[in-house]
Amino acid sequence: MAGIDIRHDHDLSMEQARQAVQQVADSLAQRFGVDCDWQGDTLRFNRPGVDGRIALAPRQVHVTASLGFVLSAMRGPIEAEIRRVLAERF
Repeated sequence: MAGIDIRHDHDLSMEQARQAVQQVADSLAQRFGVDCDWQGDTLRFNRPGVDGRIALAPRQVHVTASLGFVLSAMRGPIEAEIRRVLAERF
């Protein structure tokens, strides 16, 4: 499985960061049928071919994901989109 591991610094409060991540999760669920749930300050998401998490820290967001065979071929564009959304939201 191909992996994604992105760390992105931010200046938001934890509550603001959580709201931003929840908005991203809502969009993922609507667009791609991704299941999401919070476990403490970590949002876990999955669907066939993807298993990942978005962990919140006071000054950083950490996104990790394992991509299945089909999506691993698209790792570059997926990672670029994640970085774009992080820059936009944080």
